[in-house]
Amino acid sequence: MRIETRARARALQALYAWDLRAAPDLEPVATTMWDDLAISPDERRIAGGLVREVARHGDEIDRALADVTTNWRLERLGVIERSVLRVAAAELRLGQTPARVVIQESIRLAERYGSEQSARFVNGVLDALARRMGRL
Repeated sequence: MRIETRARARALQALYAWDLRAAPDLEPVATTMWDDLAISPDERRIAGGLVREVARHGDEIDRALADVTTNWRLERLGVIERSVLRVAAAELRLGQTPARVVIQESIRLAERYGSEQSARFVNGVLDALARRMGRL
C-alpha cells in the first residue's frame, strides 16, 4: 500500500476518534493516536497536513460539504462518511493531488471502513464538491 494511501487512512482514523470523542481540538487527538500506533514520520507528515487543514478550516469545509449534500445534514451522516468527506475536502482544498485521485482514494476508504452504500454516497458528494471547486 502506498504511503499516501496509508496516510489518508491515518487522517481518517484521527478524525473518526475526534468526532466520536467530541474533543475540542483535533490535532492532539491525532498526535496521541499516532503515538500509540507508532506511525512512521512520513505517514505523519502527510496525514498531519490533512488533519491541520481540517483543524484550521473545518467550518469552511463543513459549509462546502453542506452545500453539496442538500438532502443530508452533516450531523445526520455516519461518523465514517463524515470523516471521509472531511479528509477528502481538505485534500481537495490543498490542491496538491488530482481530484480524481482524491475521489478514488476516498471511495476506497469508505468501502473499507464503511459500506458499499457509503462509497457510492462519498463518490457523489465529492464529485459535486470537486466540480463546485473547479477541480473537475
